[in-house]
Amino acid sequence: MTRSNLRYALAAAARGWHVFPLAPGGKVPPRGFTSWQGRATTDPSIIHSLWAHRPYNIGIATGPSRLLVVNLDRPKEGEKPPPEWERPGIADGADVFATLCADAAQPLPLETFQVRTRRGSLHLYYTTPDGSELGNTQGARGGLGWLIDTRATGGYVVGPGSHVNADDGCGTYDVIHAIPAAPLPAWLADRLRPAPLPAQQPVVVSLPSNRRGSYLRAAIAAELERITGSPPHGHNTAFYRASVALGQLIAGGELAEADVTAWLTDAAQQVGQPHHEAVRTIASGLRAGARRPRTVAA
Repeated sequence: MTRSNLRYALAAAARGWHVFPLAPGGKVPPRGFTSWQGRATTDPSIIHSLWAHRPYNIGIATGPSRLLVVNLDRPKEGEKPPPEWERPGIADGADVFATLCADAAQPLPLETFQVRTRRGSLHLYYTTPDGSELGNTQGARGGLGWLIDTRATGGYVVGPGSHVNADDGCGTYDVIHAIPAAPLPAWLADRLRPAPLPAQQPVVVSLPSNRRGSYLRAAIAAELERITGSPPHGHNTAFYRASVALGQLIAGGELAEADVTAWLTDAAQQVGQPHHEAVRTIASGLRAGARRPRTVAA
Protein backbone atom coordinates (compact mmCIF):
# COMPACT_ATOMS: atom_id res chain seq x y z
CA MET A 1 0.00 0.00 0.00
CA THR A 2 2.95 2.33 0.58
CA ARG A 3 3.83 2.43 -3.11
CA SER A 4 0.18 2.90 -4.12
CA ASN A 5 -0.30 5.81 -1.71
CA LEU A 6 2.96 7.38 -2.89
CA ARG A 7 1.66 7.22 -6.46
CA TYR A 8 -1.57 8.96 -5.46
CA ALA A 9 0.31 11.63 -3.49
CA LEU A 10 2.56 12.34 -6.48
CA ALA A 11 -0.46 12.44 -8.81
CA ALA A 12 -2.16 15.04 -6.61
CA ALA A 13 1.03 17.11 -6.44
CA ALA A 14 1.33 16.95 -10.22
CA ARG A 15 -2.03 18.73 -10.37
CA GLY A 16 -0.55 21.49 -8.22
CA TRP A 17 -2.23 20.30 -5.03
CA HIS A 18 -0.26 20.53 -1.79
CA VAL A 19 -0.19 17.21 0.04
CA PHE A 20 0.84 16.02 3.48
CA PRO A 21 0.64 12.69 5.35
CA LEU A 22 -2.39 11.48 7.25
CA ALA A 23 -2.12 8.60 9.71
CA PRO A 24 -2.29 5.17 8.06
CA GLY A 25 -5.95 4.18 8.03
CA GLY A 26 -6.93 7.57 9.45
CA LYS A 27 -8.06 11.07 8.58
CA VAL A 28 -5.78 13.21 10.77
CA PRO A 29 -2.02 13.95 10.56
CA PRO A 30 0.20 11.37 12.27
CA ARG A 31 1.48 12.02 15.75
CA GLY A 32 4.34 14.48 15.68
CA PHE A 33 3.44 15.91 12.28
CA THR A 34 2.55 19.44 13.33
CA SER A 35 1.85 22.56 11.26
CA TRP A 36 0.47 20.57 8.35
CA GLN A 37 -0.51 23.76 6.49
CA GLY A 38 3.06 24.98 6.35
CA ARG A 39 4.48 21.55 5.51
CA ALA A 40 2.06 20.56 2.74
CA THR A 41 4.06 20.34 -0.47
CA THR A 42 4.12 19.66 -4.21
CA ASP A 43 7.84 18.78 -4.17
CA PRO A 44 8.26 15.18 -5.45
CA SER A 45 11.49 14.64 -3.52
CA ILE A 46 9.86 15.55 -0.21
CA ILE A 47 6.82 13.43 -1.04
CA HIS A 48 9.07 10.44 -1.82
CA SER A 49 10.81 10.82 1.53
CA LEU A 50 7.56 11.16 3.48
CA TRP A 51 5.82 8.16 1.93
CA ALA A 52 8.91 5.96 1.52
CA HIS A 53 8.46 3.79 4.61
CA ARG A 54 4.87 4.03 5.86
CA PRO A 55 1.47 3.67 4.13
CA TYR A 56 0.35 7.16 5.02
CA ASN A 57 -2.99 8.36 3.76
CA ILE A 58 -3.03 11.57 1.73
CA GLY A 59 -4.19 14.94 2.98
CA ILE A 60 -4.73 17.76 0.48
CA ALA A 61 -4.39 21.27 1.93
CA THR A 62 -7.13 23.12 0.08
CA GLY A 63 -5.97 26.69 0.77
CA PRO A 64 -2.48 26.60 -0.76
CA SER A 65 -3.84 24.31 -3.51
CA ARG A 66 -6.32 27.05 -4.50
CA LEU A 67 -9.14 24.57 -4.13
CA LEU A 68 -12.61 24.60 -2.68
CA VAL A 69 -13.95 21.09 -2.15
CA VAL A 70 -17.68 20.54 -1.73
CA ASN A 71 -18.51 17.44 0.33
CA LEU A 72 -21.96 16.06 -0.42
CA ASP A 73 -22.43 13.81 2.58
CA ARG A 74 -24.80 10.99 3.41
CA PRO A 75 -26.83 10.91 6.64
CA LYS A 76 -25.68 8.75 9.50
CA GLU A 77 -27.94 5.93 10.60
CA GLY A 78 -31.17 7.37 12.00
CA GLU A 79 -30.31 10.96 11.03
CA LYS A 80 -33.28 12.95 9.73
CA PRO A 81 -33.25 16.21 7.75
CA PRO A 82 -33.94 19.44 9.66
CA PRO A 83 -37.39 20.97 9.14
CA GLU A 84 -36.27 23.30 6.33
CA TRP A 85 -35.09 20.28 4.29
CA GLU A 86 -38.01 17.94 4.98
CA ARG A 87 -39.06 17.91 1.36
CA PRO A 88 -39.93 15.10 -1.06
CA GLY A 89 -36.82 13.70 -2.70
CA ILE A 90 -34.35 15.10 -0.12
CA ALA A 91 -32.36 12.24 1.36
CA ASP A 92 -28.72 13.37 1.38
CA GLY A 93 -26.32 16.19 0.56
CA ALA A 94 -26.41 15.46 -3.15
CA ASP A 95 -30.19 16.02 -3.15
CA VAL A 96 -29.79 19.28 -1.24
CA PHE A 97 -27.12 20.44 -3.72
CA ALA A 98 -29.34 19.61 -6.69
CA THR A 99 -32.19 21.54 -5.09
CA LEU A 100 -29.97 24.57 -4.47
CA CYS A 101 -28.91 24.57 -8.12
CA ALA A 102 -32.50 24.27 -9.31
CA ASP A 103 -33.67 27.08 -6.99
CA ALA A 104 -30.87 29.30 -8.37
CA ALA A 105 -31.75 28.33 -11.96
CA GLN A 106 -28.18 27.04 -12.36
CA PRO A 107 -26.96 23.76 -13.89
CA LEU A 108 -25.47 21.11 -11.62
CA PRO A 109 -21.70 21.80 -11.78
CA LEU A 110 -20.64 18.17 -11.96
CA GLU A 111 -18.07 18.46 -14.77
CA THR A 112 -15.14 18.64 -12.40
CA PHE A 113 -12.75 16.35 -10.53
CA GLN A 114 -14.79 14.01 -8.33
CA VAL A 115 -13.90 11.58 -5.54
CA ARG A 116 -16.18 9.01 -3.91
CA THR A 117 -15.43 8.68 -0.18
CA ARG A 118 -15.39 5.47 1.78
CA ARG A 119 -18.94 6.19 3.08
CA GLY A 120 -20.28 6.89 -0.40
CA SER A 121 -20.24 10.68 -0.09
CA LEU A 122 -19.06 12.82 -3.00
CA HIS A 123 -16.21 15.33 -3.09
CA LEU A 124 -16.42 17.92 -5.86
CA TYR A 125 -13.14 19.78 -6.44
CA TYR A 126 -13.20 23.37 -7.75
CA THR A 127 -10.43 25.90 -8.29
CA THR A 128 -10.59 29.31 -6.65
CA PRO A 129 -9.01 32.58 -7.82
CA ASP A 130 -5.93 34.08 -6.18
CA GLY A 131 -6.81 36.04 -3.08
CA SER A 132 -10.01 34.08 -2.42
CA GLU A 133 -11.28 34.63 1.12
CA LEU A 134 -13.47 31.55 1.17
CA GLY A 135 -12.98 29.39 4.24
CA ASN A 136 -14.56 26.24 5.63
CA THR A 137 -18.28 25.74 6.17
CA GLN A 138 -20.38 23.04 7.77
CA GLY A 139 -23.99 22.43 6.89
CA ALA A 140 -26.27 25.44 7.01
CA ARG A 141 -24.04 27.43 9.42
CA GLY A 142 -22.71 29.91 6.92
CA GLY A 143 -22.69 27.17 4.31
CA LEU A 144 -24.89 25.69 1.62
CA GLY A 145 -27.23 23.44 3.55
CA TRP A 146 -27.84 20.14 5.29
CA LEU A 147 -25.11 17.53 4.75
CA ILE A 148 -22.98 19.88 2.62
CA ASP A 149 -19.57 20.91 3.96
CA THR A 150 -16.90 22.90 2.13
CA ARG A 151 -13.14 23.09 2.64
CA ALA A 152 -10.99 25.96 1.35
CA THR A 153 -8.57 28.30 3.17
CA GLY A 154 -7.55 26.72 6.47
CA GLY A 155 -8.92 23.29 5.61
CA TYR A 156 -7.98 19.97 4.10
CA VAL A 157 -9.63 16.90 2.62
CA VAL A 158 -8.69 13.24 2.61
CA GLY A 159 -7.26 12.68 -0.85
CA PRO A 160 -7.94 9.90 -3.36
CA GLY A 161 -6.12 6.65 -2.76
CA SER A 162 -6.50 6.94 1.01
CA HIS A 163 -7.98 3.95 2.87
CA VAL A 164 -9.79 4.79 6.10
CA ASN A 165 -10.65 2.37 8.89
CA ALA A 166 -13.34 3.62 11.26
CA ASP A 167 -15.95 2.31 13.68
CA ASP A 168 -18.69 2.92 11.13
CA GLY A 169 -16.90 1.08 8.33
CA CYS A 170 -13.78 1.17 6.21
CA GLY A 171 -13.13 1.94 2.59
CA THR A 172 -11.08 3.80 0.01
CA TYR A 173 -11.39 7.28 -1.45
CA ASP A 174 -11.71 6.64 -5.19
CA VAL A 175 -11.47 9.01 -8.16
CA ILE A 176 -14.67 8.68 -10.20
CA HIS A 177 -14.17 11.61 -12.60
CA ALA A 178 -10.51 12.33 -13.34
CA ILE A 179 -10.86 15.56 -15.30
CA PRO A 180 -9.20 18.84 -14.20
CA ALA A 181 -10.93 20.71 -11.38
CA ALA A 182 -13.33 23.29 -12.81
CA PRO A 183 -13.49 26.91 -11.63
CA LEU A 184 -15.89 27.41 -8.74
CA PRO A 185 -19.15 28.77 -10.17
CA ALA A 186 -19.54 32.46 -9.31
CA TRP A 187 -22.99 31.99 -7.79
CA LEU A 188 -21.63 29.38 -5.37
CA ALA A 189 -18.72 31.65 -4.46
CA ASP A 190 -21.23 34.43 -3.70
CA ARG A 191 -23.24 32.14 -1.43
CA LEU A 192 -20.13 30.99 0.43
CA ARG A 193 -18.48 34.38 0.76
CA PRO A 194 -18.61 35.47 4.43
CA ALA A 195 -20.72 38.47 5.32
CA PRO A 196 -18.75 41.70 5.83
CA LEU A 197 -17.44 42.06 9.35
CA PRO A 198 -18.86 44.82 11.51
CA ALA A 199 -16.72 47.91 11.91
CA GLN A 200 -14.15 47.23 14.60
CA GLN A 201 -14.88 48.96 17.84
CA PRO A 202 -12.50 49.21 20.77
CA VAL A 203 -13.21 46.74 23.56
CA VAL A 204 -13.77 48.74 26.74
CA VAL A 205 -11.77 47.50 29.73
CA SER A 206 -12.58 49.18 33.04
CA LEU A 207 -9.79 48.76 35.58
CA PRO A 208 -8.23 50.91 38.33
CA SER A 209 -5.80 53.61 37.14
CA ASN A 210 -2.98 52.48 39.46
CA ARG A 211 0.15 50.52 38.50
CA ARG A 212 -1.59 47.17 38.84
CA GLY A 213 -4.50 48.35 36.69
CA SER A 214 -2.10 49.64 34.03
CA TYR A 215 -0.34 46.27 33.88
CA LEU A 216 -3.62 44.40 33.56
CA ARG A 217 -4.92 46.75 30.87
CA ALA A 218 -1.74 46.21 28.87
CA ALA A 219 -1.97 42.43 29.29
CA ILE A 220 -5.62 42.37 28.21
CA ALA A 221 -4.99 44.67 25.25
CA ALA A 222 -2.13 42.44 24.06
CA GLU A 223 -4.29 39.32 24.17
CA LEU A 224 -7.22 41.00 22.39
CA GLU A 225 -4.81 42.31 19.76
CA ARG A 226 -3.55 38.74 19.34
CA ILE A 227 -7.10 37.84 18.27
CA THR A 228 -8.07 40.85 16.16
CA GLY A 229 -4.69 40.82 14.39
CA SER A 230 -4.71 37.10 13.60
CA PRO A 231 -5.10 35.84 10.00
CA PRO A 232 -8.39 34.11 9.08
CA HIS A 233 -6.96 30.60 9.42
CA GLY A 234 -5.37 31.51 12.77
CA HIS A 235 -8.37 32.90 14.66
CA ASN A 236 -9.06 29.74 16.66
CA THR A 237 -5.44 29.32 17.78
CA ALA A 238 -5.28 32.99 18.76
CA PHE A 239 -8.52 32.66 20.75
CA TYR A 240 -7.20 29.67 22.62
CA ARG A 241 -3.88 31.25 23.53
CA ALA A 242 -5.53 34.49 24.64
CA SER A 243 -8.05 32.53 26.72
CA VAL A 244 -5.27 30.56 28.42
CA ALA A 245 -3.32 33.71 29.27
CA LEU A 246 -6.33 35.57 30.68
CA GLY A 247 -7.54 32.38 32.37
CA GLN A 248 -4.31 32.39 34.39
CA LEU A 249 -5.14 35.87 35.64
CA ILE A 250 -8.68 34.77 36.53
CA ALA A 251 -7.28 31.86 38.52
CA GLY A 252 -4.91 34.25 40.28
CA GLY A 253 -7.83 36.42 41.38
CA GLU A 254 -6.82 39.36 39.18
CA LEU A 255 -9.77 39.35 36.77
CA ALA A 256 -13.40 38.27 36.83
CA GLU A 257 -14.33 35.39 34.53
CA ALA A 258 -17.50 37.15 33.37
CA ASP A 259 -15.50 40.22 32.28
CA VAL A 260 -12.86 38.15 30.45
CA THR A 261 -15.51 36.09 28.68
CA ALA A 262 -17.28 39.27 27.55
CA TRP A 263 -14.04 40.83 26.23
CA LEU A 264 -13.09 37.68 24.33
CA THR A 265 -16.59 37.28 22.92
CA ASP A 266 -16.50 40.89 21.67
CA ALA A 267 -13.17 40.15 19.99
CA ALA A 268 -14.75 37.07 18.39
CA GLN A 269 -17.45 39.24 16.86
CA GLN A 270 -14.84 41.66 15.53
CA VAL A 271 -13.16 38.93 13.43
CA GLY A 272 -16.33 37.10 12.46
CA GLN A 273 -15.63 33.93 14.44
CA PRO A 274 -18.81 31.80 14.72
CA HIS A 275 -20.28 32.31 18.18
CA HIS A 276 -20.53 28.60 19.07
CA GLU A 277 -16.88 28.03 18.11
CA ALA A 278 -15.72 31.04 20.09
CA VAL A 279 -17.65 29.98 23.21
CA ARG A 280 -16.19 26.47 23.06
CA THR A 281 -12.62 27.68 22.50
CA ILE A 282 -12.82 30.35 25.23
CA ALA A 283 -14.11 27.82 27.76
CA SER A 284 -11.35 25.36 26.88
CA GLY A 285 -8.65 28.03 27.15
CA LEU A 286 -9.91 29.33 30.48
CA ARG A 287 -9.88 25.79 31.90
CA ALA A 288 -6.29 25.33 30.76
CA GLY A 289 -5.26 28.71 32.17
CA ALA A 290 -6.83 27.91 35.53
CA ARG A 291 -4.20 25.21 36.07
CA ARG A 292 -1.46 27.87 36.23
CA PRO A 293 -2.70 30.87 38.26
CA ARG A 294 -0.89 34.17 37.71
CA THR A 295 -0.92 37.24 39.94
CA VAL A 296 0.26 40.81 39.50
CA ALA A 297 2.49 42.56 42.00
CA ALA A 298 0.91 45.60 43.63
